[in-house]
Amino acid sequence: MMYTADSPILGPQTAAMDQMSRYILSRPHGEYTEKDVADVIIPAYVRICLTVGVDPLIAVAQMIHETGNLTSFWSQRPQRNPAGIGVTGQSQQQQPVNLRGWAYNPQRQRWEAGVSFATWADDAVPAHVGRLLAYALAEGSETPPQRELIAKALSYRPFPSTFRGSAQTIKQLGRAHNPLGARGAGWASPGHNYGEAIARIANQILAVPLS
Repeated sequence: MMYTADSPILGPQTAAMDQMSRYILSRPHGEYTEKDVADVIIPAYVRICLTVGVDPLIAVAQMIHETGNLTSFWSQRPQRNPAGIGVTGQSQQQQPVNLRGWAYNPQRQRWEAGVSFATWADDAVPAHVGRLLAYALAEGSETPPQRELIAKALSYRPFPSTFRGSAQTIKQLGRAHNPLGARGAGWASPGHNYGEAIARIANQILAVPLS
């Protein structure tokens, strides 16, 4: 199987957990250990995705793309942000009055807007996968487990109900290709090549030999 920008977000598992873990661990991966990746992060993605029908490889490939293979500031502890959720580019030098939705970046010596998560397995991964589901499924078409996960994800950061179901493919996660992109829908902006980038990572993972 080969992924393209038109590959759907919903689908079965196509890559083994070992392939996904080894792909990440074969490249710089920030502060995370082999145990973090192979025993916590990847198993959480597979378990949660399979429960709600999201292709685990799509979610993991997007996480790798968004975090620079777990090297970005926002993906590190204590942020644990897997996909730029709430990272709008807004920043300021002064400490915010309300710290919720902000983190201090010592590399840039400024406060930056974005969502931080207490854990990977119980917070970050559900927030990521649930948000993907919100893009992939129109409101009212969910199964009970899907509805529950979407509600959990949107408790961390709101999601306009009008955007629901606007991205069935990874290409449509880019605002440039989202049918509601003119109204602000889309994970990446402008995201002209967003689907291609995620598909490329997915195919590279599939090419990792099984151990």
